[in-house]
This record gives sequence, structure tokens and C-alpha cells, in this order.
Amino acid sequence: MHRILLLAVAMTAFLLTSPLRAELIDIDNTKLQELISEGVTVIDVRRAEEWQETGVIEGSRLQTFFDKSGRYDAKQWLDELDAAIDTSEPLILICQSGVRSSIIGKWLGKQLDAVYNVEAGIVKWIADKHPVVAMNP
Repeated sequence: MHRILLLAVAMTAFLLTSPLRAELIDIDNTKLQELISEGVTVIDVRRAEEWQETGVIEGSRLQTFFDKSGRYDAKQWLDELDAAIDTSEPLILICQSGVRSSIIGKWLGKQLDAVYNVEAGIVKWIADKHPVVAMNP
């Protein structure tokens, strides 16, 4: 948890250096289901071992942001995202509990027009008995 707080401080400092483009919108599972049904892309920013542990929301794009040590390459991540999806469209970020996706979403909101963060992450999605797809190692 200490590492997450350090990451939050580092990303906050990064965020303060760039102009605001869009505001991050926190959503719950009801809104998540609605947006998925509208075809909004879900980006799962967790690591592979986390996807394997819990499974993922069907149709999610799996794109790790922070490595196990908390390191990241924001430019490379955004370049990969831009190559994979239409970043002019809204997107949804999800992680384990909503902390990492919120950090990323605040930064990403400076790059894109509409970014949603699943407040309580995959943990709440699963607790609310929503389906996940198993990931094989």
C-alpha cells in the first residue's frame, strides 16, 4: 500500500504540470454495465498475475500500466493504447480496487476527452456477482 501512495504522489506531481483537458468521471458497476452495453472500451490496467487471479471483464483490453515495482512508461503506454483503440472515443479504466485506475485516469484525462474510472475496481465487480472471464497462465 505504501508503494501505491508513493505512486499517487508522483503521478499527482506529473498531473499538475500539464493543462486539464477532461475530468475523470468515477462510475459504479451500474454505470459500468450501461457503458459496456453502449460499446465503450474497458481498459484493465492491472498486471498479468492479477488478471489470472481474478479473471477479467469479457471484452476488456488488457494493458498493464504499473509494473510490479511501480514503474511505468506513460508515453509508451499511451502510444500502445492509441495504436489499439480510437482514443477520440470514451474509455473506461479498471484495476483491482480503483486506486491505480484513478491515478492513471487523472493523467489520461489530460490526453483524452472522456475517461471513466471504476471506483471500486474488479473487486467490487466480482463481489456484486458480475461475470468475469478466466485468464489462463
